[in-house]
Amino acid sequence: MQIVTVGGATVGLCILGYYLTTWWPGRKQLLKDPARHAAGLAPFLFAWAYGVLTVLGVGGLIGWTARTARWISNWLGDVALVWGVGTPAGQAAGGTVYLPLTQTGGAIVLILTAVMVALVKKSRHGKTLKLGAWCGLTLGTSAGVAGFAAVPLAQAVNWLGATVYGAL
Repeated sequence: MQIVTVGGATVGLCILGYYLTTWWPGRKQLLKDPARHAAGLAPFLFAWAYGVLTVLGVGGLIGWTARTARWISNWLGDVALVWGVGTPAGQAAGGTVYLPLTQTGGAIVLILTAVMVALVKKSRHGKTLKLGAWCGLTLGTSAGVAGFAAVPLAQAVNWLGATVYGAL
């Protein structure tokens, strides 16, 4: 599994910060209609969860694409840290122990991949979905709150896979 470096986690946090800043409606508007504004986060959160799932031991083309995107994010972040602020590159971001997906959990990720492709092509939220998936695959197994979310997501997808395929 491709580990995330401090640079890669920084890229993920930059994406998260960018999205939250562009989404933020202002305190007054948020208090006026919180449900509508919170619903604006749904595409990003869905894509973030998908991004996390793609790096949890999924192999094949989906796993290769996720690992490649993470490697590029690590490289971009490390270059930005070295040349931007002068910190050392390549330090692991202290990842957490992750729970790999089962065979049926992997099947659910394949189904979610088909859904993501369709949503990115047809939805008006295409850019948001891409940003959310990129953020999820960079922060999914990092230390901190984002990394801790990987285990419940994996458990939920493994359970869903076992339930769906167990019923067939």
